[in-house]
Amino acid sequence: MGSVMANADKTRDYPDILAGTLMIGLGALGLWAGRDLTFGSAAMMGAGYLPDVICGLLIAIGGFVLIKAIGKSYEPIGETNIQPLIILVVAIGGFAVMAEPLGFVVATIWLLVVGSLADQESRWKEIAISSVILTTFGALVFIYGLGVQMPILPF
Repeated sequence: MGSVMANADKTRDYPDILAGTLMIGLGALGLWAGRDLTFGSAAMMGAGYLPDVICGLLIAIGGFVLIKAIGKSYEPIGETNIQPLIILVVAIGGFAVMAEPLGFVVATIWLLVVGSLADQESRWKEIAISSVILTTFGALVFIYGLGVQMPILPF
């Protein structure tokens, strides 16, 4: 009897059950944290309108994931390669550290060049072209268009 229960536990999709439960919990926590904010209506939104809607959607998606996970068996993913994840964390962290002292251009080029190393099939010519285009576009939109207070260059 004990081995039958052990096999039943291995067929459960615990990662998805955990993910659904976590989404529901975070959505509920967000609703609780914003309980004092006024909701308003779609025509006259209060400060709590968007957070409540987002948290409600998070709860709904979490419920959907949880229900789907309860009804299906666990399928192992196989081996994972953690190297791309580490590269992306280093790229984003480097952008955050460099943005203020070195400026938007240097930090964005760092982000794009280092982040592209996570893809084994990226080519240097494509990386250079996309870095120039995305850095220019980002500077125009964020620095000049939206007025984000960040130096554009280090000097």
